Amino acid sequence: MAGRDATHDPALRSWVASANAPGADFPIQNLPIGIFDRPGEAARGGIAIGDAVLDLRAAREAGLIAGEAAEAACAPTLNRLMAIGRQASAALRRQVSALLAVGASAQTLADRILVPMPQARMRLPAAVANFSDFMASYDHCARLGVRRDPKNPLPQAFRQLPVAYHSRASSVRVSGEAVARPNGQWQRQDGTMHFGPTEALDYELELAVWIAGENALGTPVPMARAPDRIFGYGLLNDWSARDIQRWEMPPLGPFLAKSLSTSVSPWIITSEALAPFEVPPPVQDPPALPYLDSPWNRSHGALAIRMKAAILTPRMRADGAAPATLTDAQFAGMYWTAAQMVAHHASNGCNLLPGDLLGSGTVSGPEDTGRACLAEIGLTGPVALPNGETRRWLQDGDEVIFTARAEAPGAVPIGFGECRAVIAPAPAWPTE
Repeated sequence: MAGRDATHDPALRSWVASANAPGADFPIQNLPIGIFDRPGEAARGGIAIGDAVLDLRAAREAGLIAGEAAEAACAPTLNRLMAIGRQASAALRRQVSALLAVGASAQTLADRILVPMPQARMRLPAAVANFSDFMASYDHCARLGVRRDPKNPLPQAFRQLPVAYHSRASSVRVSGEAVARPNGQWQRQDGTMHFGPTEALDYELELAVWIAGENALGTPVPMARAPDRIFGYGLLNDWSARDIQRWEMPPLGPFLAKSLSTSVSPWIITSEALAPFEVPPPVQDPPALPYLDSPWNRSHGALAIRMKAAILTPRMRADGAAPATLTDAQFAGMYWTAAQMVAHHASNGCNLLPGDLLGSGTVSGPEDTGRACLAEIGLTGPVALPNGETRRWLQDGDEVIFTARAEAPGAVPIGFGECRAVIAPAPAWPTE
């Protein structure tokens, strides 16, 4: 479990000046890790600091960092680093914090070990073998469930366990890659069947949970050890074709409406970085069964993270306008915690692998501004944008942009960077 140490000291400053700017996403207290490359160079690990990327391979070759974690972080994916466990990655964090702190001799090697962020091409952080998506927001389930059954809007098991489904790992993509509008089948309101480009493309604002370590098949993960299986967090957009989804879901759940693409942010905010932002989760009623309960989870299981979704339409882009906020929600209000998701996922002996990805489910809050997808926003009509445009669903050329910041009293706020993608037109259907 993460705990506070010298790397969280609010007085700590970096010799990378941009990391000390007010409101910076990547101060020295953050140190998120990702995979990057440059033209003609191999992909390797990097750590965001201000407006630069610390090249971990260059830092290791210069003798500034050492050990198993430093070696693993130079690989083209983070799976090996995730596999060796949280203690090793926490030790790497302490090394990096020391070499980036004001007064460190590493400053003399800045040109050798730092890459300007615009020059770094970000890659998917890990090779994702498995992706499971949860449904952990009471408000999201209650809002949309009312349309299905006003008297019983929540799924039957919602208050007893974190509901999830196994989604498509092969279509997980890093932020910045376009999302093609999918073709699919659904039934129109007049009862006729239709196949073609979705007419109800939606976003879902979620948190990505990246898994560390591995449990053998048949070996559960108890709640006492579940937090140590969480390597870190990022942003995740669970793109959803609602017309296709409504038609295909009964009785087995989402399929083609969700597997079209999933966008994730390139930087992983480690569990160690988020230790100052751990807060008690909402009280569960009825209380969770013992296998989903622990003293640590009741006092530290939630995270104080403010999450936002914004839209940039083609017209806004042409006019030079700023993106318009669609969602502003707090992750701390989720009914189920990430540790409970891990423990439940492995409760049947499922083996969670290093680099496995969990989606938190739509991070919706009780306020109208906290509706975290267009399906919820549209319950009161199309959204009106500042330039006079309206949206019921996403149109071709629209760009959806996720951001988030962890904030808590006495701690330096840290950001998550961005998770963004533009909607591309549906591909032409092949004639042969």
